[in-house]
Amino acid sequence: MRVLPYGSWPSPIDASLAAAHDGRPDHVGFVGDEVWWTAPRPAENGRRTLVRRRADGTQESVLPAPWNVRSRVVEYGGHPWAGGDAADGLLVVFAHFADQRLYAYEPDRGGDPRPLTPLSPVGGGLRWAEPQLLLGRGEVWCVLEEFTGDGPTDLRRVLAAVPLDGSAARDRTAVRELTDDSRRFVTGARLSPDGRRAAWLAWDHPLMPWEGTDVVVADVTADGRLGDARVVAGGPGESIAQVDWTRPAGGEGWPAGGAAGAGGAAGEGLLYTSDRSGWWNLYRDHTPLCPRAEEFGGALWTLGRRWFAPLENGLVAVVHGRGATALGILDPQTGELVDAAGPWTEFAPTLAVRGDAVVAVAASPRSAYEVVELDARTGRARVIGAAHDDAVDPAYYPEPRIRTFTGPDGRDVHAHVYPPHHPAVVAPGHELPPYVVWAHGGPTDRAPLVLDLEIAYFTSRGIGVAEVDYGGSTGYGRQYRERLCEQWGVVDVEDCAAVALALADEGAADRERLAIRGGSAGGWTAAVSLTGADVYACGTIRYPVLDLAGWATGETHDFESRYPDSLVGPLAEVPARYAERSPVEHADRITVPFLLLQGLDDVICPPAQCERFLDRLTRLAGRPVPHAYLTFEGEGHGFRRAATTVRALEAELSLYAQVFGLNPPGAASLELVR
Repeated sequence: MRVLPYGSWPSPIDASLAAAHDGRPDHVGFVGDEVWWTAPRPAENGRRTLVRRRADGTQESVLPAPWNVRSRVVEYGGHPWAGGDAADGLLVVFAHFADQRLYAYEPDRGGDPRPLTPLSPVGGGLRWAEPQLLLGRGEVWCVLEEFTGDGPTDLRRVLAAVPLDGSAARDRTAVRELTDDSRRFVTGARLSPDGRRAAWLAWDHPLMPWEGTDVVVADVTADGRLGDARVVAGGPGESIAQVDWTRPAGGEGWPAGGAAGAGGAAGEGLLYTSDRSGWWNLYRDHTPLCPRAEEFGGALWTLGRRWFAPLENGLVAVVHGRGATALGILDPQTGELVDAAGPWTEFAPTLAVRGDAVVAVAASPRSAYEVVELDARTGRARVIGAAHDDAVDPAYYPEPRIRTFTGPDGRDVHAHVYPPHHPAVVAPGHELPPYVVWAHGGPTDRAPLVLDLEIAYFTSRGIGVAEVDYGGSTGYGRQYRERLCEQWGVVDVEDCAAVALALADEGAADRERLAIRGGSAGGWTAAVSLTGADVYACGTIRYPVLDLAGWATGETHDFESRYPDSLVGPLAEVPARYAERSPVEHADRITVPFLLLQGLDDVICPPAQCERFLDRLTRLAGRPVPHAYLTFEGEGHGFRRAATTVRALEAELSLYAQVFGLNPPGAASLELVR
C-alpha cells in the first residue's frame, strides 16, 4: 500500500469516464415480443435513443441522431413512446424532443419517422406524453399539453386521441380531445381489460402530486369517447401515484389487445397506490393488498411512472421498499409478496409485462442501471439489456454505508456515506479526509443506492461523499416527507449540517474540510447553507433555485409554480419568509469559495436567478469572495452532454483542491474570481 494524502490519490476514473456512464436506460416496454427502452447518449449532445432487443437477444439502437426520444410535458416529461405489432409490421410512436411532435416509425420497413401531430406557433407549442396505441381504432391516446400564450403558465392539459393516419399533422382539429381542461394536470388513461372503462389521475394547483391527487374513472362509449368522469379515490390529503386495472387470467388486456370496446374476462378490479395509511401502499377496489410500512409508489415527477404492473394471471409485479427498493410479485388474493433474487438494491419506477415476463430497470452499488427480466413463474431474474460493464477495476468503486444520523430535536436523518476508497493507497494515519455532502434535488425525492461514477470520481481520489436524504425525502413515509412543509431552507439545511458535523465528531471527516454540493432543489440547499450555516469551507451549486419570490411569480414552469405554497407558505401570506430564506437576498453573507454551474436553456431554474445572485454578491459583499460561474449552452435543467459533465466535474475537483489544499494528479485548473 502506498501512503498518500487524501485528495492526491491517482485514479483511473476520470471525468470522461464518469460522463460516458451518465444516465440510465428508462421507459421499458414491449413491442410485439421484443423489449424496447430509451437509452442515454451523452456523447451525442445528450439525446435519448430507442433500443430494441430482438427475440434472439441481439440489441440495436433504432433511431439515429438527431432523433431524441423525450417529452417536455410538465418540462420533466413523461413516458415518451409506445409500440405495437400492427397487421403490416411493428409500429412505434414517439415524442421528438426538438419539436415535441409525435412521430410514427415502422422500424422494419425503412424510411424516416412521419409526423402525426402539427407544430404550434404559440408559446411552447403542442407537447405529448404517455402515448398508448389503440391499433384497432387507428389512433394513439396521449396526454396533450397545449400552450395558449407565451407565459410559462399559459397552457392547458387534456387526454386526447391522435389518428395514426397522419391527418392531425396537417389539421389540429383532427386531434380528438377526450376530456376537458377543468383539471390542471392529468396522467394517461388506463383502459380496463374489457375496454369499457378508463382510469387516470388528476390534480390541481396548488397541490403537487405527492400531496393530493384524485383517481378519475369514466365509461368508454361505443364510439371511443369518455363519458361522465367521476372521482372514486384520493383527495387533497391523499397522494395516489399510479392507477391501473387488474388483468384477470385469460384476459389480453389493453393496449396489447388492440381496440377499446372489445369483450374481456370478468373480475377486473381497480388498482392504485395510495399513501392514506402514511405509506404508499397498493389497493384493489379501495382495499389494501399488502399493508406495510414501505413504499409501493413514489413522487410523480414525470408522467407514466409505474411502480406496479398487473400480470395476465392475476398477480401483480411491484417495486417496493423503504429507502431502497426491490422487485417482487404480489398475490392480491393472499397478500403474499415474493421478491426477485439478485444483487440489485434499486429498481426504477418503470415496468413492462407480457405473459409471465416482467421487465424492469435495476442497479446496485456495484453495478449501474441495466435492463432486467423477471420470470414471474419461476422467480428467476436475469440481465437482458444495457448490461453493466466494469470500465475499471471494481476495486475502485466506493463502498456505501447506510446510516441514520440524529438531527435537531432528535429526529432521524437518513444518509448514504461513501468514505474515500482506493485499492492500493491509504492516507497517513494522522490525517482525516475531506467530505462533500450531497443534497439531492426535488426536494421531494431521494438518493438511490446505486453505483455512481461521479461519486467514485471523488472517493477514488480520497474525498468522501455523504448523500443525505434530508427531511422531506421520499422513501420513508408521508410523515417524513411532510417535515419539509413550510420548512424548506430550514430542515434540509439542518439535516445536511447534522450529517456533516456528525462525521466530523466521529473522527471520520476533517471538520475544516467539509463542503456541500447540490443541483436544482439541492442547489437551493447548498446555497442557503453557504449563506447561513457556518459548517462548510466551500460549496458547489448546480442549476439552483436562488430567488423564491421570482420563482413563485413567473420565473419557473407551471408544474412547480405553486410548489412553494407547501414548501414555504403562500407568498401572499408570508412574503417576508420568501425574502428571509432566499439566497439572492443574502448573497453578501457568503464568506467561503463556491462554484456555480448553470445551463443556459434552463426554464425551470433560469440563469436570471444566478445573474441576480452574483450581481448582489458583487455589489454588497464587503470583500471579494472567490467563486467561479460556468454556463453551458444547449443544457437545460440537469446536464446531459458528456462535455458538460466533464467540465463540471473537473471544475468541482479543482475547487476542492484549492480550498482543501489537495494535490490531485492531472487535475484541470479552475480560475476563481477573487
